[in-house]
Amino acid sequence: MSKENATEDNSRRMELVRAAARLFRDQGYERTTVRDLGNAVGLQSGSLFYHFRTKEEILVAVMALGITATTEQLAAALSRAKTPREKLAALFHVHLHSLLGDNQAALEVMLYEWRSVSAAAKPGLIVLRDRYEALWQDALDEAAAAGLVKPDTRLLRRTLLGSLHWTVQWYHGNGELSVAELADRMLELTVIA
Repeated sequence: MSKENATEDNSRRMELVRAAARLFRDQGYERTTVRDLGNAVGLQSGSLFYHFRTKEEILVAVMALGITATTEQLAAALSRAKTPREKLAALFHVHLHSLLGDNQAALEVMLYEWRSVSAAAKPGLIVLRDRYEALWQDALDEAAAAGLVKPDTRLLRRTLLGSLHWTVQWYHGNGELSVAELADRMLELTVIA
């Protein structure tokens, strides 16, 4: 396969994953048909299997896209942060901008369609999730050592991620706070010093 064809295949595959993310979020994984997926990107339903072996493989690709993109964004933001407080701010800003922005559909699918992933496919996604949460854990541990947050950082991580995830249910961009302002306000609620 030529380099040009490989690039075109990857582009088509990514288009399909992004369309699937929106459909799985809006209709649910179980209610989205292979035909729906094909129609969304202008392919015959059978042509999808050139890119993916199964519908579940598309679901896993959607979830992996959301968590991998967010992990890369967070790692970059943390590398630029100079202080524990700046690292805390990066956690909130990257998570909310990703969850309520470009990666919203893929991350919502990860949050709400987990039950649709087979036991065989979960370990790979768990590795990706654990990498992301490790970035949070390290930053929270550093903040605790600096006296910015309480020392039970494992529970704090779970509490914060749970509350941040729930914002997809109630946050509307046309409200009184921008995503950045919301991140700042949530950070202020968390920091004790």
